[in-house]
Amino acid sequence: MKFPGQRKSKHYFPVESRDPLTNELNPVIRPKHTHVTGIDQTLVDIEARVDDDFISRHKLIKGNSMLINDEAAHALYQELQQQDLVSAEFAGGTIGNTLHNYSTLADDRSVMFGVMSANLQIGSYAYRYLCNTSSRVDLNHLQPVDGSIGRCFTLITECGERTFAISKGSMDKLRAEFIDEELVKTSSSLVLTAYLMRAGGDPITEAAMTAIGYAKAADVPVVLTLGTRFLIEQDPQFWRDFISEHVTVLAMNEEEAEALTGEADPLLACQAALEWADLILCTAGPSGLYTAGWSDEDFKRETSHPLLPGAISEFNQHEFSRPMRRQYCDKPLKVYSHIAPFMGGPEKISNTNGAGDGALAALLHDMSANDYHKLNLPQSSKHRYSGLCYSSFAQICKYANRVSYEVLAQHSPRLSRGLPDREDSLEEAYWER
Repeated sequence: MKFPGQRKSKHYFPVESRDPLTNELNPVIRPKHTHVTGIDQTLVDIEARVDDDFISRHKLIKGNSMLINDEAAHALYQELQQQDLVSAEFAGGTIGNTLHNYSTLADDRSVMFGVMSANLQIGSYAYRYLCNTSSRVDLNHLQPVDGSIGRCFTLITECGERTFAISKGSMDKLRAEFIDEELVKTSSSLVLTAYLMRAGGDPITEAAMTAIGYAKAADVPVVLTLGTRFLIEQDPQFWRDFISEHVTVLAMNEEEAEALTGEADPLLACQAALEWADLILCTAGPSGLYTAGWSDEDFKRETSHPLLPGAISEFNQHEFSRPMRRQYCDKPLKVYSHIAPFMGGPEKISNTNGAGDGALAALLHDMSANDYHKLNLPQSSKHRYSGLCYSSFAQICKYANRVSYEVLAQHSPRLSRGLPDREDSLEEAYWER
C-alpha cells in the first residue's frame, strides 16, 4: 500500500521500512494486506452535445433528469452514434468511481459488488465499463445478468443546459446471495450510496442491508455518500435515523448537508451530523472542504495553523487530533478542520461530478492505511488508542483536497494515475505544514 498523502517525514509507514538496527534480528515478513468493499449501481456515463430538437424528439424535458426504458435508451444512443454527437463515455457510478480512485491512489485492492452483463460484446456499455476500471478493483464478485447495465446520458445543449436521461437496465438487480460475507467482514470499510436505499423494490436494497449487517457484526466502518440533495430532502428524518443506526462515516456536499440537517452553513451542518455519525467529510464547492468528527480529550492535539473564524468560533483548534469513533472515546471531543481549494482551484474546471468521489477515495485510503499499519505493526505507539484513521483531521483535509483538484482538472471522474511523486508547481510547504 502507498503512503496516504505526501509528507517528507513518513513516520513508520510503509511497514516494510524497518529499523536498520534490528533488521538483522527480525526476519523480513511479508506484509498483511487489507481491502475495502463497496456496492454500486453499475452504469456508464455518456455525454453528448445536442440541439433542442433532439431533446424534444426523444420526449425529454430540458434541464431535468428523467428515467427512460431500455428501448428509449437504445434509440437515443443509436441516433447519437449515427450523428457522431457523443463527446465522452466513461465508467460511472458513485461507488465505482470511488473504488477505482481508491485503488489508483493506494495501489491496493478494492472489491465491488454489483451486476454485469453476462454476454459481453466489444464496444458495448459493459465492455466500456470494464475497460475504464482499474485492474486493482476486484470485479470477480459481480453478479451476471442477462440485460444491460445502467446508462446515464448527459445531453448538453448550446446554451450549456444539461438534460439527463437515465436507463436503469439491470443495475438494481443485485441479490443478497452475491454479497461475500467474509470479504465484507475482513475489509477496512464498506462503502455505499444513498441511491441503494431507494431502488423501487429491486433487490439491491436488500443486498445493501445484508452487507451492512455483515459489516456491523465485524465492527467494520460503514461509509455512506449521500448522492443528491433531491433524494435526501424527500424524507430527511428517514436518513437521520438510517445514519444514526447504520453509518460510521458520512460523505456529502453542502447542498446535501443542508437537506439532511436544515443548516445552510456547512460547518453547522457538520456539527449537527456528528450526532448521527462518527466522521463527516463535507465538500463545499468554491469554499473548499470540511472534516468533522470525534477525538478524546486525552489524545487531542492543538493546531499550529491560525485559528479560523466561523459559525463555530476557532473551530479548528484541535485539528491535529486523529479521528476516533465516539464509542471509543472516554471524554468525547468534537473536532473540525477546513481547507480552501487547492491552489485556488483549477484554472479551468473540466468536471465537477467526481470531485466528491475523489475526496472520499482519499479518506478511505487513510482509513485503510490505519488498518494496514495496525495489522503489521500492532505494537506501534500509533495504536495505543483506537483511531479511525491514520492521519489527523487537518492532514486528511489536505489529501482529500488535493485529490479533488486532480479530478476537477480532468474530464473523467476517474483518475488515470495516482498523485505525482514530485510536483514542481506545488510548494513543499503544502504537505509539510
